[in-house]
Amino acid sequence: MTNAARQSWYDAPSNDYHMLPVTDRQMRYARAIAQQSALEIPVEAQRDRRAMSQWISAHKQDDPSPFANYPTGKQVAFAERISRSKRRPIPSECFRDKHMMSRWIDTNK
Repeated sequence: MTNAARQSWYDAPSNDYHMLPVTDRQMRYARAIAQQSALEIPVEAQRDRRAMSQWISAHKQDDPSPFANYPTGKQVAFAERISRSKRRPIPSECFRDKHMMSRWIDTNK
């Protein structure tokens, strides 16, 4: 393949089959954030689930709840599966801090 042919292949429009549409829950939550903050949701974010997730993460308000820093149920379940398979205990402080739990999961995968 020549360089010109390779370059034209890279410049060709990409397939969008890997882009998932935005969910209804995402859209409702994004609209609530946009309404509270007087922001507009970008068109790209309205079409792609990943872009919408990034927009929501960037614009959502911090949760003042004392439990906001706790790991999610999915995070705990995943860590427990790893713990059983590797036969390693999860340190108790990981159950009180989602960032510590994430680090434990990353080091024990």
